[in-house]
Amino acid sequence: MPVIPSSFKTSFPFTNKHFSTIFRTLFTNPKVIYQRKRIATLDGDFLDLDISSVGSKNMALLVHGLEGSSNSKYVLSTTNYLNKHAYDVIVLNLRGCSGELNKKFRAYHSGETNDLDFVINYITSKYTYTCISLVGFSMGGNIVLKYTGEQERRMIPAIKSVIAISPPCDLKGSSIELAKKSNFIYMKRFLKTLVAKALQKSEKYPEENLKKETLLKAKTFYDFDTLFTAPSFGFDSAEDYWKKASSNTYLSKIKTPTYLLTAYDDPFLSESCIPVMAAHKNKYLNLESPKHGGHIGFIRSFSSSKNKWCEEKITKFMQENNSNSL
Repeated sequence: MPVIPSSFKTSFPFTNKHFSTIFRTLFTNPKVIYQRKRIATLDGDFLDLDISSVGSKNMALLVHGLEGSSNSKYVLSTTNYLNKHAYDVIVLNLRGCSGELNKKFRAYHSGETNDLDFVINYITSKYTYTCISLVGFSMGGNIVLKYTGEQERRMIPAIKSVIAISPPCDLKGSSIELAKKSNFIYMKRFLKTLVAKALQKSEKYPEENLKKETLLKAKTFYDFDTLFTAPSFGFDSAEDYWKKASSNTYLSKIKTPTYLLTAYDDPFLSESCIPVMAAHKNKYLNLESPKHGGHIGFIRSFSSSKNKWCEEKITKFMQENNSNSL
């Protein structure tokens, strides 16, 4: 599928990638009343699903970004918009992200798809949705893309579309980009909560022999993934983890209609995270890459009511593919 010419246009100050990136977090306040459903996993842990239902037969399963949750502003805004357009929403809070530390030593990583698969099977066994869409943001986008490629021709028939917003398809490229001095604030914010959780795990699981002093000195994802993520999940190194967890090697296998939205000025992502060649070669992969937009930004106005371009794109793609499946 050829790359989609982008319809996104904006103006100053939203042409500044950093302002566009932080705008949702600092200047918006969407509200959602969720019903929480806690489900037990097969390994003795738990996952919290937050549900916002309007009684629809169509549902979107949302997966948040790194250290996000169902209360991330982009999740809340998307949930509101989808509810207003007759979609139920279920948000998967990844392990340790729902406000309570998970029970096991392992939590999640940027390519962990087992919990997503478990939740999808749970939903399809407990609910009667006709059309399901997977929507992932940032890290969650990488997860849903990788999952879709893994499933290839085994995807559950009820899943009609997959959407990834600002996904780090190449985790190494994204890690290098975020390690730049210009992204110091973002890196510091991520590491603050990641390291804090890792230290909690080290106290709870002393047998894992985590090096607390070294963890506290982590300055980049390379440091953290070398010290914690890779050994926690059995990867040989940070590089091994990045290679195996990145979705870019799975994009050619996708057989479900998929929409990928990434801005060229995204401060979190390298150019290798924008899979132009993969989109040209795969008729199921629709790539839209505007010049501006930041990271999960795509802001055009200070007015929230006029600022739903990303939500509109998500909903339109879902509606088109739900219609095609009827």
